[in-house]
Amino acid sequence: MNPFPIVIKPYGAFAVLIEWPPRVEESILDDILRFTEYLKNQRILNEGDWELVPAYNSLLVVNDKKQVEFKMMKSQIENWYASKDTVVLPQKYLWRLPVCYDEEFGIDLVEVSSTLRLSVGALIDLHVKQSYTVYGIGFLPGFMYLGGLPKALEVPRKATPRQKVQKGAVGLAGKQTGIYPQESPGGWNIIGNCPIPIFNVALKDPCFVNVGDRIQFYKISKAEYDLHRIEGEVGIYKMEKIKIDA
Repeated sequence: MNPFPIVIKPYGAFAVLIEWPPRVEESILDDILRFTEYLKNQRILNEGDWELVPAYNSLLVVNDKKQVEFKMMKSQIENWYASKDTVVLPQKYLWRLPVCYDEEFGIDLVEVSSTLRLSVGALIDLHVKQSYTVYGIGFLPGFMYLGGLPKALEVPRKATPRQKVQKGAVGLAGKQTGIYPQESPGGWNIIGNCPIPIFNVALKDPCFVNVGDRIQFYKISKAEYDLHRIEGEVGIYKMEKIKIDA
């Protein structure tokens, strides 16, 4: 018996979009990840040039080279979804990432703390206390959408986005927090900076994090930030990675 109703839609000529109920829940994300793992083991996906993109409450199934026959694919997906219950979720990890919250980096820290009626110290304590689920990766290569933000830290995006946000900037927006993996425009409220590279195109796996993993931040000093930034640039920083039991 399937725990969730799904809707299957064409997504252009080369892709199919599978949608789950429009709620942000780990049970829905786990179901998506379980089905993603199931599809990876299906012969049709192993024979072609397929890409699977899970996020929040959807899964995009893309063929990079040939058009998808939607009616046939829809029928196959419905049958596969009914058979996925025996699939084990892929291993998840908790990644602990350092963040420097000095005002040099946390350029919106004072404004956000005032808006939320929190002291700067209380805001930082709340941000590092929580671990966050990676619900999606996108917008920029390696940009993680992290859910599970405490309600006390929920703050709207900036009314006017900045033209330039620094690489590694850690921000808040609505019910989410995240890290800018490279310099870009952006409208999130910046409260700190992570010195560790999140995305490296030169690596076999450019982004070390997967959807379904968790992130927890910990506070570091400016001196520690400078050290970790150098370690990250030369590839000797030791990432804190903890297995999450199923």
